[in-house]
Amino acid sequence: MNRMVTVASAAATAIALIQVPGAQADGDGRVVSTDKGLVSGTVTSTYRTFGNIPFAAPPVGENRWKDPQPASAWQGVRDATMPAPVCAQNSQLGQPPSQVEDCLYLNVVTPAKKAVKPRPVMVWIHGGAFTAGSASSYDARWLATKNDVVVVTVNYRLGVFGFFGHPGLPGSGAFGLADQQAGLRWVQRNAAAFGGNPRNVTVFGESAGGLSVCAQLASPRAAGLFAKAIIQSGPCGLTTPGTKPGEFVHIWRTRTDVEKQGAGTLGCPDLACLRQQPVDKLLTVHGLFNAPAYDTAVLPVDPVVAQRTGRMHHVPTMVGSTHDEMTLFAPLIFPQPIPESGYRAVLGQLFGERDADRVAARYPVNGNNDARDELATALTDKGWSCPSQQARRQLGRYARVSGYEFADQDIPMIFPLPPFPDYKAYHGSELLMLFDLGAPLTAAQKKVSDYMIAAWGHFARTGDPGWRSQVRSLAPGAITGTDFARDHQCGFWSSML
Repeated sequence: MNRMVTVASAAATAIALIQVPGAQADGDGRVVSTDKGLVSGTVTSTYRTFGNIPFAAPPVGENRWKDPQPASAWQGVRDATMPAPVCAQNSQLGQPPSQVEDCLYLNVVTPAKKAVKPRPVMVWIHGGAFTAGSASSYDARWLATKNDVVVVTVNYRLGVFGFFGHPGLPGSGAFGLADQQAGLRWVQRNAAAFGGNPRNVTVFGESAGGLSVCAQLASPRAAGLFAKAIIQSGPCGLTTPGTKPGEFVHIWRTRTDVEKQGAGTLGCPDLACLRQQPVDKLLTVHGLFNAPAYDTAVLPVDPVVAQRTGRMHHVPTMVGSTHDEMTLFAPLIFPQPIPESGYRAVLGQLFGERDADRVAARYPVNGNNDARDELATALTDKGWSCPSQQARRQLGRYARVSGYEFADQDIPMIFPLPPFPDYKAYHGSELLMLFDLGAPLTAAQKKVSDYMIAAWGHFARTGDPGWRSQVRSLAPGAITGTDFARDHQCGFWSSML
């Protein structure tokens, strides 16, 4: 985690335009000509990296809360040896805070050797609950070099900057999604210059990034921007507990609701006042705007409805999750142990009195006198796993769909969290297999990492990760098919609808 923080913090430094008189003559791929100008990256014996490449104009001043505008061209050679900055956000799960509003930049990683033929392109959308995270936190060199692909990691506006709404504001609630599409359009214009094939782009993301992939599948404006998609722990139908017992809600919001919430923000009577507010003041309401809105030009239809009715881009898709998603969140929701004697009462608060006894019978206590792990298991199945299974079934009516479940029970914890009975394969733990995040891996875990990296690369190349209809369980010594729906009690949860 320290490595992630160091990289992300360094990315906030300013990037200068410099002249590199001899770089174009080196012939090592260090200088690349983009549609806006030349960039000079870093070249080693195995990979090339390019960072802080603008894909849109700075979203500041009058561009705050507007769809991304075209970036300006530059003269000379732009220094692309530093990673993209961290978009404005508060500290969250170890990610440092940032007040950088000018953040619409991306990073590119390619193998060092010249491409024999255009390589597949993989475009990563980071997670962070739509309020945190950054493109530069993800070292994608494993994916690029082991699979002979081009990997692009993209920033997008977060929280109050990316998903704010206000009466009369065009694009309310969907600016972050529009940013992602601007990044994908940049890839269409520039992939070939980096050795990539713009006709073979895979968009993939985890958590809020996975939900973003779902949104892009449902967005008419994303047509033609990608040929394949991977949703990691972010199914369209993900649900979280609502404000009433037994109420579970999807994360998507209507444009009208977001606009109502934005009216009067910080005591401002209009948008002109809000556009004059400093970043630090806006960050005080950052967490209120934590989900994309539909009924917008970018996202006309609720993605849950779009998925159910087939109003999605029909491309090969892989949908996966971790076996124990909710263990990451349970200690944040319930910071103190819950005695088993209090388990039934909490179930009533979460699932309603009508269904609490059924849930208790299906998820009995295990005798450790802390019921938080049982709650995490039930909430994983209800909110994450079964919606992932539903996504595979519904998307599979129209296109090839693959599934996976990351199930390593001993994966290192990379987030600063308090003690918990057993985190197991927590939300986000599969990221250690795909990106070099600086966490120590055992020899057995490295074998799983190599397997997953190869599968993701094979999917990017062909639309097939190496297995078809079954969900593949991924864990040291246990890479095998699994009865996912039975394991996660999906029949039981369907009976409670």
